[in-house]
Amino acid sequence: MDNNNFNINSWQQQAAPAQTATRSFLSGVFAWMGIALGISALTAYVFGTDASYMSYLVNTQTGGLSVFGYVVMFAPIGFVLLMGLGFHKLSSTALTGIFLVYAVIMGMSLSFIFLAYTMGSIVGVFISSAAMFGVMALMGYTTKTDLTKFGSIMMMALIGIIVASLINMFMHSSQLDYLISFVAVLVFTGLTAYDVQKLKNIGAGVEYGTESTAKLSILGALTLYLDFINLFLALLRLFGNRRN
Repeated sequence: MDNNNFNINSWQQQAAPAQTATRSFLSGVFAWMGIALGISALTAYVFGTDASYMSYLVNTQTGGLSVFGYVVMFAPIGFVLLMGLGFHKLSSTALTGIFLVYAVIMGMSLSFIFLAYTMGSIVGVFISSAAMFGVMALMGYTTKTDLTKFGSIMMMALIGIIVASLINMFMHSSQLDYLISFVAVLVFTGLTAYDVQKLKNIGAGVEYGTESTAKLSILGALTLYLDFINLFLALLRLFGNRRN
């Protein structure tokens, strides 16, 4: 009996530091994600509700995008690639700075939703997205089921969404757009749970406070940020009230 108690106590003592490191890592990930979302939301609101700022993105004479507007629309792809490919070469400070600039640029690109949808529907969908994201994040953190295979399926579905979206750029089918948005909601809710579990596993194996861990925290925040933004946009396309 005494030996069993000793074994249990030893296991608990060994497990406690790992659990603490995991929670510390995930806390950092969610903190940076929240900061980025806050920056993007504020930037989107400022540009989307102030005509003087929107004029930087839209050519007031033609009604189309300005040169800077095109840069803002396509720059986020470059930022994501830069952070992913430059992980080993960039310092944690540089990676953090790029991530924050990326959040500003994304906010500018998201500002167009204020021209297409009512303020009430944007706020309502944002709250709904946050609730869905929170539930799936909790499931990913607490589930004992390995979601690796499930994540692979979600990634294949994501590729399908990208291909279908490219095709619909030429077809302009409202039915296909609705289907893409519906599937996107399912995919990004599923990816949220998968990504949180993956980050939880990463957190269990890192040494908290190191340069490498700091960089992993930023990339983890980027991953969850993208999950949330894409979930929000898909829900907005499905349930958002468009302006007349």
